[in-house]
Amino acid sequence: MEEKKHYSGLTDAQVKESREKYGVNLLTPPKKEPLWKLFLEKFKDPIIRVLLIAAFLSLGISFIHNEYAETVGIFCAILLATGVAFWFERDASKKFDVLNQVNDEELVMLMRNGNVCQVPKKDVVVGDIVLLEIGNEVAADGELLEAVSLQIDESCLTGELSIDKTTNPDHFEEGVTYPSNWVLRGTKAINGHGIFRVTKVGDATEFGKVAEKSTEKVEGQTPLNKQLEKLAQFIGVIGLSLAMLTFSVLFIKNIILDTEKVLTFTQLSLLGAAIMGAVIALSKVWVPIVYDAFELAGKKKALPKSIEKGGWLRWIALGFLSFGIVAAISYLFGVNPLDSTSWVDTDVAGEILQYFMIAVTLVVVAVPEGLPMSVTLSLALSMRRMLKMNNLVRKMHACETMGAATVICTDKTGTLTQNQMQVYNTNFYGLKDQILTDDVASKLVVENMSANSTAYLDYSVAHKVTALGNPTEGALLLWLNSNKIKYTNIRDKVDVIDQLPFSTERKYMATYANSPFLKKKILYVKGAPEVILAKSETVLTEEGQVSMDGYVDAVNEQLLQYQNQAMRTLGFAYKVVEDNGNSTVDELIGDDLVFLGIAAISDPVRSDVPEAVDRCLNAGIAVKIVTGDTYGTAKEIGRQIGIWQDESDTDLNIIAGIDFEALSDEEAYDRVKDLKIMCRARPTDKQRLVNLLKKRGEVVAVTGDGTNDAPALNYADVGLSMGSGTSVAKEASDITLLDDSFSSIATAVMWGRSLYQNIQRFILFQLTINVAALLIVFLGSIFGHDLPLTVTQMLWVNLIMDTFAAGALASLPPDPNVMNVKPRKNSDFIVTPPIAKRIFIVGILFVVLLLSMMYYFATPEHLNTVFHYIAPEDRERYFLSYFFTVFVLLQFWNMFNAKAYATGKSALAGMNKSLGFELVALIILIGQILIVTFGGDVFRTMPLTIQDWLIIIGGTSFVLWIGEIVRLIQKK
Repeated sequence: MEEKKHYSGLTDAQVKESREKYGVNLLTPPKKEPLWKLFLEKFKDPIIRVLLIAAFLSLGISFIHNEYAETVGIFCAILLATGVAFWFERDASKKFDVLNQVNDEELVMLMRNGNVCQVPKKDVVVGDIVLLEIGNEVAADGELLEAVSLQIDESCLTGELSIDKTTNPDHFEEGVTYPSNWVLRGTKAINGHGIFRVTKVGDATEFGKVAEKSTEKVEGQTPLNKQLEKLAQFIGVIGLSLAMLTFSVLFIKNIILDTEKVLTFTQLSLLGAAIMGAVIALSKVWVPIVYDAFELAGKKKALPKSIEKGGWLRWIALGFLSFGIVAAISYLFGVNPLDSTSWVDTDVAGEILQYFMIAVTLVVVAVPEGLPMSVTLSLALSMRRMLKMNNLVRKMHACETMGAATVICTDKTGTLTQNQMQVYNTNFYGLKDQILTDDVASKLVVENMSANSTAYLDYSVAHKVTALGNPTEGALLLWLNSNKIKYTNIRDKVDVIDQLPFSTERKYMATYANSPFLKKKILYVKGAPEVILAKSETVLTEEGQVSMDGYVDAVNEQLLQYQNQAMRTLGFAYKVVEDNGNSTVDELIGDDLVFLGIAAISDPVRSDVPEAVDRCLNAGIAVKIVTGDTYGTAKEIGRQIGIWQDESDTDLNIIAGIDFEALSDEEAYDRVKDLKIMCRARPTDKQRLVNLLKKRGEVVAVTGDGTNDAPALNYADVGLSMGSGTSVAKEASDITLLDDSFSSIATAVMWGRSLYQNIQRFILFQLTINVAALLIVFLGSIFGHDLPLTVTQMLWVNLIMDTFAAGALASLPPDPNVMNVKPRKNSDFIVTPPIAKRIFIVGILFVVLLLSMMYYFATPEHLNTVFHYIAPEDRERYFLSYFFTVFVLLQFWNMFNAKAYATGKSALAGMNKSLGFELVALIILIGQILIVTFGGDVFRTMPLTIQDWLIIIGGTSFVLWIGEIVRLIQKK
């Protein structure tokens, strides 16, 4: 490479000046959020917010009652849910950082101060003259000064595995994404060599621009968060409504209408002022809930800024101020707030406060404390299990979002295909049945492929041999390897006299050598079939050499078939050289070659892809190919994986990136619905497609491995990168497929849908308990009965048991049957009508049963008759333990019914695959026995007899058996 010497490169002073002017060759890393901020983000969960309100209200009551068990329990539930979510995401992030390390210290060979030297990639500056050899990664964007047989792998930017580069304008290729005389950061030289002048570094490179797009903040909620927000709104509205109703009924019934309590006008006015002040002080609690009610009714209104932005202290101060104003006005009418007789007595005030606490208790009971834990555990367990199935989940909610996906936009290279060229078929006319043997034709083919090549094979991983260098030539060596022929054994023995490398101008490569097998000098040629055919006079067949005339049409027909299937084709020829002189290849090549045949080469579709795509299509998920490849290649891949049907699909279903860009937003919005394939796509085209699909209400998953895929990965509802992909693509994604397999995407969809069902199962279970508890508290308060369940008992029922149940239902294995239904609509409520129906029917039946028990045993005769074996002074306490156990066991058996929801199977089916569920069920049962036996005064319990335990367990199990009968009837 003597011609390189006339490039002197930059001087040290010029390097410093360039760096100051254009910056360093480093990509700005994505901004990492501090740990405290990541933890606080977990509190944005809508259910967690409702829990926080309930927790602080409960804290206020705790100060008055001096009982903090319920409050501590709710805060524990909040911290457990947020802490587990934070820990799992942090753990996944650490794994990802190891996977995604970027080496900016890699050495680059360039010219400086008139000498060739090596500097780290990060130190390359604009104006540097960089030397590019086979295997080098391009360090920065630049314009080629020289290119000798240079081929670049641009798959990270365009999806193209091999692009010819040249400095000759006559051979510039039209329709390519980037100019033929430009090389780009992140791409790799796979053949030839070249020299280029750096024009852009760091963030200014194409790689950097795309990387910047991939880190832009994309606003939007996940489908699950939208569902939970609706549920939180619904629970808040129901809880507030019941609380207001209960307080109003108790206040009117026991204060206003009670004849024993005669309140004066003065007392009523100050009492009204105090209540009004309290209502205003709590505006930040109830006003948002009222607006949620409007939204649930389909009449969304913007929350007043004074509520949304105003602080708690401000509203508390306004509450006191409003009370003061009303009191001052009352003073003008003869009411003296300083006179103790103007206020209600302490007993009445205590009663009113008790009614307020009952109302707050209803709000607390309404909130499903276990739901955040259920969601978190479900997501966390899915994260762990999906990792075992080659899905590294970085963002926890991405597990469920995949289950809601309605469209998958996938790139081709490396995702649908193997990203490694392979020989699809051969047509060597001298080979019988295309099998290599020990005959002359076989030796000619083997020597042509082995010696007339610049590619290599990497045998370092025994079970996975990979090609290095030109992917097309590598495919030939892999084909020889599959035929048990090691190319190095042939190449090392061939004595090369002269070699002409491949170039875009010639479109062929030739090697003149002494053949050790044939003991002759032979010229081997391979390249574009039309060029090789034009230089061939005869063809080698099984019968010997014959004229080429009778074979031209057959060869062209075969070539057309392969080209229609978007395959690359190579022609092979040879010539026996009798000349004993020192002739060069240029002198020997004429039009008298002997044609050997052709080979069709393709980047084959992964074997598991068609089945995985079919699973997605059957699940109602549209699959769209977005690739930088040509029209023909993209269409053929679509046909092979099953999304393109020649009989029904038309030009409406396929479009080129440049044509898509030309469409107006309205036209593109309508077009994306029918679009199946986008070819010659650029990063901005893919990003626009994703945005338009999201505007149509689709939940979009995007797969990709290249830097060009990063913006779309970032803007998608869930981005899936390949484990072997670029660091930029992985940084922009939510899930990394460690095995680069599309089948892992179908698996992720199955996990996501199963996870959503598990959350629905827990909601079914949890809200049934809450409905029962709400009605018992509500009716008990209205009709004047003491609560049959203490605060600590409710803590066990509402928190501990629910948390365990969350673990049980979250640990259920995925159900493959979820792939046989269409994706749920984004607007669907997580509590579907069938779930709501079951919650209210079962909850009300439980309440009827429990209130009947209370009513029956309220009579001393019944209590003494049934529990005659218990000491008279302990019978009431014994009944309360009995009642508490019946309440818990009803929920225990209902957990089995929740497990069977939407499966169409018995609750006992597949128990051998649900060890987590069995373990949790056992813990709940044993826990209840221990609490009742040893709870004492803390849980207001006393030990039950073995006979009563058997009666309760057997009697409450009817919940399961009735459920089994219902499922059996529905199945028929």
